[in-house]
Amino acid sequence: MEIKNISKSYKKASHLTFSCQYHVIFCPKYRRKVLINDIDKRLKEIFIKVAEEHDFTIVEMEVMPDHVHLLIDCNPRFGIMNCINKLKGRSSNILRSEFKELKSKLPSLWTRSSFISTVGSVSLEVVKKYIEEQKDK
Repeated sequence: MEIKNISKSYKKASHLTFSCQYHVIFCPKYRRKVLINDIDKRLKEIFIKVAEEHDFTIVEMEVMPDHVHLLIDCNPRFGIMNCINKLKGRSSNILRSEFKELKSKLPSLWTRSSFISTVGSVSLEVVKKYIEEQKDK
């Protein structure tokens, strides 16, 4: 097991220096395994675009058939819940319009709940390694 050496970097905003990373997990409604085939690839594209538009970083991302793991670095003024709401809202809207089967299978794409943990009780390296290992399962 090799753990990458990641140096903690800080970002600056007006009157603020910060480094806030969160491990985030959320699932499709009813934990349905709908994030497959081209849907998972399109979801990643949408997430990257949303992060760029709202000035937060997705450090690591893994899309499983029935849940999503993200490692997000965001400005505390914007807040992690804003990041998650932007990701869920935009992806649901776009995916349900592009993949009609999602509309027939689910009343909405995402559950209202999320798991959020600050990266601090475990190191950033451990979280990145965990998300990376999910790719093989």
